[in-house]
Amino acid sequence: MNKGMSLQAKIEVAIFAALAMIIDILPSITIAPAVSISFSMVPIFIICFRWGFKSGVVAGFLWGLLQVVTGTAYVLTPLQAFIEYFIAFAFIGLAGLLSGAIKQNLATNNRTKAFTFIILAIVIGSVARYFWHFVAGIIFWGSYAPKGVSALWYSFTMNGLAMVGSMIACLIILAVLIPSAARVVLNRAS
Repeated sequence: MNKGMSLQAKIEVAIFAALAMIIDILPSITIAPAVSISFSMVPIFIICFRWGFKSGVVAGFLWGLLQVVTGTAYVLTPLQAFIEYFIAFAFIGLAGLLSGAIKQNLATNNRTKAFTFIILAIVIGSVARYFWHFVAGIIFWGSYAPKGVSALWYSFTMNGLAMVGSMIACLIILAVLIPSAARVVLNRAS
C-alpha cells in the first residue's frame, strides 16, 4: 500500500505553490520595507484543506523554495533563508491538521462548524509560519531595529503586523470562497 502523495496531490501541490508565488509577486499592502500584507497563503491553505498536513507542508516548502530560487527572498545568511523560507513556509502546512474536520463538516453541509474549523486552521497555519519569522527577526534582523527598540519587540511588532494582516486577508477570501464553493475542498480523487 502506497502511503505517499497521489499523483493528483503532487500536481496540485506544485500548481498551488506556483500560484502562491504568483500572488506574492503582485502588489500588496506594504507596512514597512520587507513587511507586507498579502493573501498569497490562500493557495497553500486550499491544499491543506484538500489534501491535509503532508501536502500542505510540501506546498509551503515549495513556495519558500520558489522565493529563494527566483531571487524574491530577502536573504542575509543561508541559515536565515533556511528558517524564513523553508521552515516558516512549510509550517503553514499545520493548517492541514484540520483538513478532516473541515471536509467532514462541508460534506454534511454543516457550514457553521466548517467555517469554525477553517478559521482555526488559518490561524494555526499563519501563527506557525510567523513564529519562525519572529525567531529569525530576533536573531538576524534585530540590528535593523530603531535605536532604543529591542530586537524582540521589533520582530514581534513587524512580523505580528504582517501576520495579522495577511491572516485576515486569507480569512476573508476563504470565508467567501469555501462556503459558497465547497467543491474547492471536496472534489478530489482519494
